[in-house]
Amino acid sequence: MIRSVIRGSGSALPARAVSNAELAETVDTSDAWIAERTGIRNRYIAGEGETTATLATDAARRALAAAGIDAAEVDLIVLATATPDNTFPATATQVQHALGCNGGIAFDVQAVCSGFLYAMATADSLLKTGMAKCALVIGAETFSRILDWDDRGTCVLFGDGAGAIVLTAEHIAETDAAQAQGIIASRLHADGAHSELLYVDGGPSSTGTVGKLRMKGREVFRHAVVNLADVLKEVLDAAGLAPGDIDWVVPHQANARILDATARKLGLPAEKMIVTVDQHANTSAASVPLAFDTATRDGRIGPGDLVMFEAMGGGFTWGASLVRI
Repeated sequence: MIRSVIRGSGSALPARAVSNAELAETVDTSDAWIAERTGIRNRYIAGEGETTATLATDAARRALAAAGIDAAEVDLIVLATATPDNTFPATATQVQHALGCNGGIAFDVQAVCSGFLYAMATADSLLKTGMAKCALVIGAETFSRILDWDDRGTCVLFGDGAGAIVLTAEHIAETDAAQAQGIIASRLHADGAHSELLYVDGGPSSTGTVGKLRMKGREVFRHAVVNLADVLKEVLDAAGLAPGDIDWVVPHQANARILDATARKLGLPAEKMIVTVDQHANTSAASVPLAFDTATRDGRIGPGDLVMFEAMGGGFTWGASLVRI
């Protein structure tokens, strides 16, 4: 059987870090107000010359270096973003060109904060069918450019950044499947009935503008806790495992309260959750790979660990994936 194995990870952040205190100088808010409600204390904001493509490229290069793989070996790039550099071409093709691996498959996926989970599952499927052998899966966003900076209920929540992993198709014996590295099970969902709770009020076909992010936070919170707990159980059932078997959960970094509530609902100890929302805020599709890279580089996540990735975003979309590192 073929399994998609994570060979390395990388991440990238804009040069400018913005603390809650600095944000409070221009927005009607305070460090205490933001931290108490979200757990966020800092975020990074893209400056001149920094775009979704440049951040994605930097993260991809670091992931390739960690994997010890040359860019020429990459024959698939799946980039998750809701803030592409252009309506088209796909930002993935710009990353492909910057890395010098033109000729393979490269495209974007758009599932907002769940985008990385959608991208990883898509790459996994293509690797298993033999369409590719080495994939870059990237989540990258510059959400600061679609925020309404007069809306303190949303602008304080988001930041910019990128994260990437390298996946390779590896042959394993079915008898070794229980302990073998790679993606074990993934589940994805969407429900368009709730699109008015989290959306951008513009687009090429509707208004001819980029638009700004709009969110009803209380309602999103309620759906997030239920959907994330359900999909984690679904993936564990598919793998024949229990919550106690998980070494680490790498969740979408939306809000510390959502992370705590999801952990309690599943009966998972808080110390098993990788939390970076305090330093990076919500970076949408970038948040899961950015958190994973952070925890891998600081030594928390290591070889053999069983890791659950999960996220929910506008649409609504949500999903989870269980991976042996």
